[in-house]
Amino acid sequence: MNTGIKAKHQRLVLVVIALVALIGAGLLAAWALRSQANYFYVPSEMAENPPEVGQAVRLGGMVEQGSIKTMADGVTIAFVVGDGKARRPVRYAGIVPALFVEGSGVVAEGRLDGSGIFVADNLLAKHDENYVPRELKDMTEAQAQAAVAETR
Repeated sequence: MNTGIKAKHQRLVLVVIALVALIGAGLLAAWALRSQANYFYVPSEMAENPPEVGQAVRLGGMVEQGSIKTMADGVTIAFVVGDGKARRPVRYAGIVPALFVEGSGVVAEGRLDGSGIFVADNLLAKHDENYVPRELKDMTEAQAQAAVAETR
């Protein structure tokens, strides 16, 4: 049966259709994920160029000494995140990570409210380069290396 299109042209049409479909799928995925992207700020960047009120962002910096206060409800905490140049008050309601202490690093996921307070939905506490897990704390160097090797 003769379709009127040569095999060479049929392959070309199929390749073009496949490329258009791939590009379309990529653009659709990028458009769908645009609202899921969280921008990262440090307090000085947030002071210079604040995000829109209600926009989901991440705020990272150091928890300032003496700034952690527990609110009357017993669940909400308020603290200040600084980067040496600027400071930003943060409010969080929920279970605080075990590594969250004054003077440590933190990344707070949330949004800025109308009064300039960062309302966090999630806290990620950061440890320093000297951190040792409790399980490895009392082991010798050789025992710790053996335990790490077992997990690989």
